[in-house]
Amino acid sequence: MTNSGTNAPNHHHFAIIVAGGSGSRMKSDVPKQFLLLGGKPILQHTLEQFLAVIPASQIILVLPSRDQMVWDALCDQHNFHPSIQTVTGGATRFQSVRNGLAAIVSDEGLVAVHDGVRPFITPDIISTSFATAAQTGSAVTCVSVKDSVRVVDANGSSKAVDRSLYRLIQTPQTFRLGLFRQAFKAEEQPFFTDCASVMEYSGFPITLIEGSYENIKITTPDDLKGR
Repeated sequence: MTNSGTNAPNHHHFAIIVAGGSGSRMKSDVPKQFLLLGGKPILQHTLEQFLAVIPASQIILVLPSRDQMVWDALCDQHNFHPSIQTVTGGATRFQSVRNGLAAIVSDEGLVAVHDGVRPFITPDIISTSFATAAQTGSAVTCVSVKDSVRVVDANGSSKAVDRSLYRLIQTPQTFRLGLFRQAFKAEEQPFFTDCASVMEYSGFPITLIEGSYENIKITTPDDLKGR
């Protein structure tokens, strides 16, 4: 992939980093985005990848109010002080992204939404997502399915399906800002699992781009083993 944005940051490229997770599945009292990876908080790793592509002033970090003082203390501890705006998250991911979107004052541009606990994203993929969204209106990161796949019906019966027809969706998910604002005026639906589903619900087409199998979402302790 080409690194199309690292050397010439576009002042209309924005990122919303959503970091609202708890530590429940990590069997930890510490929210998973604050756990240390290579001596630094997971969230710091994630933000550093975006800082390689766009200025800190164009990044919005969405955190639960209960976690903001903890994050401030971690930033002091690790001498990490980029001028990133922090906003308070909502009760759901949809509401958190909408809160982050409200903090962007520009009417035009591109916005990438990324999970705070995907620290292995690369600047190349981020740059490619911006470049693709500029051309098509959207860029949703994904990878092909490696394993065999079966679909299970309501009765518990299953049948094999063609795995080549399926993709595992990741972040970043990047969109033209105007279209994104339109989509997030919708009433929240239970099937809004990511930003792509919100955009699709509002009638906007989705363009997929190649992600990385390394770009995992840190969810359980196994995800950190050996790292």
